[in-house]
Amino acid sequence: MASLAQQFAGIVCPPISSSRLTERATIFSKPKRTVNFVVTAKAVAISNAQTKERQKLKQLFEEAYERCRTAPMEGVTFTLEDFHAALNTYDFNSEIGTRVKGTVFMTDNNGALVDITAKSSAYLPVQEASIHRIKRVEEAGIVPGMREEFVIIGENEADDSLILSLRSIQYELAWERCRQLQAEDVIVKGKVVGGNKGGVVAVVEGLRGFVPFSQISSKSTAEELLDKELPLKFVDVEEEQSRLVLSNRKAMADSQAQLGIGSVVTGTVQSLKPYGAFIDIGGINGLLHVSQISHDRVADISTVLQPGDTLKVMILSHDRERGRVSLSTKKLEPTPGDMIRNPKLVFEKAEEMAQTFRQRIAQAEAMARADMLRFQPESGLTLSSDLGPHNSDLPAEGLDLSDVPPADDSDGRKNPIEF
Repeated sequence: MASLAQQFAGIVCPPISSSRLTERATIFSKPKRTVNFVVTAKAVAISNAQTKERQKLKQLFEEAYERCRTAPMEGVTFTLEDFHAALNTYDFNSEIGTRVKGTVFMTDNNGALVDITAKSSAYLPVQEASIHRIKRVEEAGIVPGMREEFVIIGENEADDSLILSLRSIQYELAWERCRQLQAEDVIVKGKVVGGNKGGVVAVVEGLRGFVPFSQISSKSTAEELLDKELPLKFVDVEEEQSRLVLSNRKAMADSQAQLGIGSVVTGTVQSLKPYGAFIDIGGINGLLHVSQISHDRVADISTVLQPGDTLKVMILSHDRERGRVSLSTKKLEPTPGDMIRNPKLVFEKAEEMAQTFRQRIAQAEAMARADMLRFQPESGLTLSSDLGPHNSDLPAEGLDLSDVPPADDSDGRKNPIEF
């Protein structure tokens, strides 16, 4: 350790001259002056450029202001009137009762969101989506993308959205349709959905109408008619008073007036009785007596017919005052007993057999007229002159075919089927 200290003690550092310090200070200070000069020059250049740009923008604004003050419509391709008309076109009227066009863009369990080009979307509740009772808007065909006309019925105060309705528009259309059907005196179908001691309530065109018991052709109770469809005609249609009165009796009378004696109609077996079967022929109940089912004896009707069976029957008689219609399948059998053995053949040959039957009736009628003239020669009438051409069409009423005597064939033989 002592030797190391002695060695350092012997080292002598030469003194630094003042000229060398001045030289080093000069070296370090010169770059600093240069950097400061460059930064200052750049800052001045940027400041001048921004000033020129600001002056340019200021001049443009001043020129634009002057044009707006002195010549506001210079260079505009449309007039002020065109501008106001465009504003009116896109001005949205949100008053209650206003009809608007809208596009459904989303549905949920409670309704649908509709874009009506307003400041916010509108909402269609499920209870306002249809005139009929539905659980989801899809049941009424309301799906995203559907475009329809709606009516504004309210406003949701929570979010200022509008409430829409299709039901109101459909009600207006339903009343208009009922007025049209009344004017055309058309028979419609109505489903019974309720009743009281005065009559029943039936739904027609989505509206609930009243059918008094005095206007129902049958003596059924409201409970018996519930959920059944009745043929109806309009009696009173007053939208202002929400009054819709219907008549089943008028509809039945018109339907029965179209039933020609000897015509073939398709019916459905409603019920069986020991003496025959009641057949529904388009809303009218007719009786198919056990003796008119087949030429062969029918001991038990249930072995031939069952409720719900569809068959073709011939109208034998029609009592309009009592509303009674007598029917027959016996007259439609190609051969006696076919209704028991092969009812399908009777169904297929019904029109053909009915035509043959009508021809024989016409023949019997012609023979009766000839006999009348033969026994009354003093009248001077002949079949070819005063009576005019013979009409083979059967009368619409006043003729009972159940007791018509058999007619002879052209060769004088009796037909195997007893008429």
